[in-house]
Amino acid sequence: MTLAASVASTPADASTGLPYTYLHTQSWTRATNVITRSDVHRWRRDSDSSGRELTRRLPNVPGLAHRPTPAERSRFPAAPEKTTRYLAGELPPYLAEPLPADATTLAGSLAPRELANEPAYPRMLVHGVIGLATSQYLSQEQRSEMLRVLAGVPNISFGGEQTDLAGRAGLGFSVTADGSTTQLILNPGTGEVLSAHEQVTGARAGLFSLVLILDRGRAATDTSTPSSRP
Repeated sequence: MTLAASVASTPADASTGLPYTYLHTQSWTRATNVITRSDVHRWRRDSDSSGRELTRRLPNVPGLAHRPTPAERSRFPAAPEKTTRYLAGELPPYLAEPLPADATTLAGSLAPRELANEPAYPRMLVHGVIGLATSQYLSQEQRSEMLRVLAGVPNISFGGEQTDLAGRAGLGFSVTADGSTTQLILNPGTGEVLSAHEQVTGARAGLFSLVLILDRGRAATDTSTPSSRP
């Protein structure tokens, strides 16, 4: 994946002295026979994995065939707000820092190499990349290695320029494995994951998950944000 060799820096890459990692995500997730809908602002204190989450949830949608729409996103600001505080160790990152510095070792941390010949392996590897991107801030170098991990996912395909639910244009990639298709949209300049969408097939076909990563960076406190985006 040539994108990995040309990843540009972001303002947050230079903000290494700030104590909190900040992420703002919106997600649609299958839970038994309903789809849950959440908007989460998360601040993690990197030194001890304490932090705070500000969560807004829309009512669950019955069934599994729901297709998220841009109009739903406009309803999140009016949804009830819940604040959850986490003590030291209660908000761990997806992988402990420092992350492996090379793609081969990083891939082994995201999915066991012993399962590389199993049908589910590509899905496991992509889920690991999504988990990493939605849990912690990735530096310029870490984003490059994450893209090299993606390039090594068996049968990954390039879908050209695509637009996510938030209206952001990026480069689309998809992986079909183990009864599901996962689509990723990446920022072509910075290599950041903008969104991930998984549909499953079989007896309970339909939406499995969709996540938008709307903002990420570093912050000085657990109430400040690194940008002016809502």
